[in-house]
Amino acid sequence: MAVAVVAASSLSFTACSKKDAPATTGSGATGTAPAGKDIDYSTLGGTLNGSGSSFQKGFNEAAIGGLKKKAKDLSINYPGGGSSKGKNELADQVVDFAGTDSVVKDEDKSKFKGGDILYFPTVAAPITVAFNVKGVDKLSLTPEVIGKIFQREIKKWNDPAIAADNAGVALPDADISAVRRSDGSGTTNNFTKFLKAAAGDSWKLGSGDTVEWPADTTAGNGNGGVAQAIESTDGAIGYVDLSDAKAAGLKTASVKNKKGKFVAADLDGATAALGGAEVKDNLTFDPINADGDASYPITSPTWIVIYVKQPDKTKGEALKGMLNYFLTEGQTFANGVDYAPLPAALQTKAVAQLDKIVIG
Repeated sequence: MAVAVVAASSLSFTACSKKDAPATTGSGATGTAPAGKDIDYSTLGGTLNGSGSSFQKGFNEAAIGGLKKKAKDLSINYPGGGSSKGKNELADQVVDFAGTDSVVKDEDKSKFKGGDILYFPTVAAPITVAFNVKGVDKLSLTPEVIGKIFQREIKKWNDPAIAADNAGVALPDADISAVRRSDGSGTTNNFTKFLKAAAGDSWKLGSGDTVEWPADTTAGNGNGGVAQAIESTDGAIGYVDLSDAKAAGLKTASVKNKKGKFVAADLDGATAALGGAEVKDNLTFDPINADGDASYPITSPTWIVIYVKQPDKTKGEALKGMLNYFLTEGQTFANGVDYAPLPAALQTKAVAQLDKIVIG
């Protein structure tokens, strides 16, 4: 059965300000969670298996850990593996849910053996342009320069195009090592979508979960693999989620946005980008290259995708409970693990969509 195409009427949601976002710490959740469905988590049981986006894995692990304290008989596995892997395995009904940072292509909708699907947004975060260059602590990069670096048209750190926006920075006469994903990835999809939109005709590689990278780029598996490759290579630059970039101790560039401002890759910039995004009826949205002076232009959305019809009652109830927790109490973990929580209006719409799940 083909996946239903939902009408694309849309609404805008207003970003949470820093003071409105739930307070968090790295070790647990605090603050006030938005209201959700009245679910007794202690009644949930069985095992849920997911796969997909490594970009969202840090948040998923934190939220699963919080839910486990309430649902002691429920086991949830989420090893990551990349958005393409998650979508493919959900299509083949190998997993119960998929994590993805990119939507299912129209031509792939008929491949989903379990029928119609639902997108549940969870969090958002910056895709950083992370670097490891000896003696360089700060960088400002335009979309055009980023594109030329990854197309291998700029190969030296002291190239005049980089120096033009980095006055006072001692850029070395050193080779640039460009690091990219080896696996099919929503992070790659959103990074290349940004370059296609913002760099114009100078970006020649297109966009998608995979693209044909130049042969002399370095491949890393998952966001963690890219971060590790950058950390271990002097002169390296790559695109990686904020959580993995921070965990690896990487420096991150400020990126020129649609308004011509260089904006740091942080949660404030991601929250600002969310404020300019439009949400479709199926809860997909696109904060890439968003309007606004404070918007970080490579802000990625992320979703958990499930089938509408859940014939197994135990799994169906467990999925509904997991999503309810992720969208409510789980949101209070977001900032502490380097993600921006969803704005309240989108949280409300996502919780309401739980009623569309057909169990049994």
